[in-house]
Amino acid sequence: MAIDYEKLKNRHFEPIEHSYTTDQAILYALGLGFGSEPFDDNELRFTFEEEGFDAVPTIAVVLAHPGFWVREPDSGVDWVKVLHGEQGIIWHKPMPPSATVIGQTRVVDVIDKGEGKGALIYSEKTLMDKATGDLLATTTSTTFARGDGGFGGPSGPLKEVHKLPDRKPDRFVDIQTLPQSALIYRLSGDHNPLHASPKVAKAAGFEKPILHGLCTLGVAGRAILQEICKYDVARMKTLDLRFSSPVYPGELIRTEIWEDGDTVSFRARIPDRDVVVLNNGKVTLNG
Repeated sequence: MAIDYEKLKNRHFEPIEHSYTTDQAILYALGLGFGSEPFDDNELRFTFEEEGFDAVPTIAVVLAHPGFWVREPDSGVDWVKVLHGEQGIIWHKPMPPSATVIGQTRVVDVIDKGEGKGALIYSEKTLMDKATGDLLATTTSTTFARGDGGFGGPSGPLKEVHKLPDRKPDRFVDIQTLPQSALIYRLSGDHNPLHASPKVAKAAGFEKPILHGLCTLGVAGRAILQEICKYDVARMKTLDLRFSSPVYPGELIRTEIWEDGDTVSFRARIPDRDVVVLNNGKVTLNG
């Protein structure tokens, strides 16, 4: 079943109501490795509800998520060949420590790269605080449908890719993931067995289960929150990046950072394998 451009672009998504507590916000933080310094006041802000608790800003990506909807037959997408290509977040307000949020997803556009070259599905999710009506965050995602090019859709416009500065990074932050990182992170909502089952991972071509891409995003976001924002959750305004390679739980992730005023460029790599796992990263700051 081929992609029907008009049908996919105008696909209807029901609003999703998602309530989360401070316990769930703490679980998300632990999945990113917060708590590795359990007596550090800055770490306790995200892992202990009685210490001026804050939710980690990147929690927006796991709230009110519509699930793996491209797997539904009427999408027309060959879901087996789908990859998560890019992710973005716009924060309109700091994420509350706990809340009930309403998520509304829509397909923004579908780009036809041509026969044998795949398709790009641009989607967007808005998060609203049910109690106040405030718009909290907008997340954007690019899905690379490798098996679906040549359906007769538009070839553009393509999303602009952020170019990293042509100089050595100004600084870097190393964060050690745990062997059980994926088993903790999956409890925040992504139960794909690829991240837990050795059998499923090997069938997919990996030597062992891999870390969730959005967990790697969270680790890089944590590095910038720590190093640039000094743990001030109100500083982060936007984040955008490309996924470029998987991470195995237990690996050290090095986030390389360039500072240019209120624009922070970054990428993440695994030093032991000399591979870039997140690329073309950009964070803009408030103030």
